Amino acid sequence: MASLPEQSRDALAASLGIDIDDALLELALTHRSFAYENGGIPTNERLEFLGDSILGQAVTVMLYRSYPDLDEGHLAKRRASLVSSVALAEVARSIELGQYIRLGRGEILTGGRDKASILADTVEAIIGAVYLDKGGDVATPFVLRLIEPLLADPDRFGVAMDPKTSLQEIAAHHGGPAPVYAITESGPDHDKRFVATVTVGKVTANGEGTSKKNAEMAAALEAWSRLTGRK
Repeated sequence: MASLPEQSRDALAASLGIDIDDALLELALTHRSFAYENGGIPTNERLEFLGDSILGQAVTVMLYRSYPDLDEGHLAKRRASLVSSVALAEVARSIELGQYIRLGRGEILTGGRDKASILADTVEAIIGAVYLDKGGDVATPFVLRLIEPLLADPDRFGVAMDPKTSLQEIAAHHGGPAPVYAITESGPDHDKRFVATVTVGKVTANGEGTSKKNAEMAAALEAWSRLTGRK
């Protein structure tokens, strides 16, 4: 079972702006498909669970302090956008995280390195690893540094916040038909996976997620990227 090469660890550390304990980093990068193919070794899912909580707290406090005039509803909407799988996948792509994730052969062949759900889950797992390795005083600024690109690009932030509306708007701007979505699902009840296909005129795009909403958001962002050339 191959470990992450030292050169790759160094490159990822440079992209993240932080060194993480080797064992924790490898665990954070271990998708369940890889674990299954290698004898049922531990996966990154527990770290993902932890990182989700750290992410939510850091973003909530940041928004509360940064936007004193926003009411609870608007703060909640902004928080949901920043911690969504679509937004986290954007963060992952910006640091080319997909190339480092340990995936099973099947996931690799089906484009797993660019699936929004896998990218987002891995970002959360890395946040969890940073928290365990460095503590909350380091993990919080690390989270805020990760999401900074979304806040620094208002157009992209708006799309990540509501990609379905953004796609509808650009389709209307080009005089095309409204987006049409189709959903397929697979897996047992406790671990459903959804794939959304959206068609906008001659453009068709797919997205995957753990809910219908997340899958549609991922598909909408992919279609928006193709229509605008902002991949």
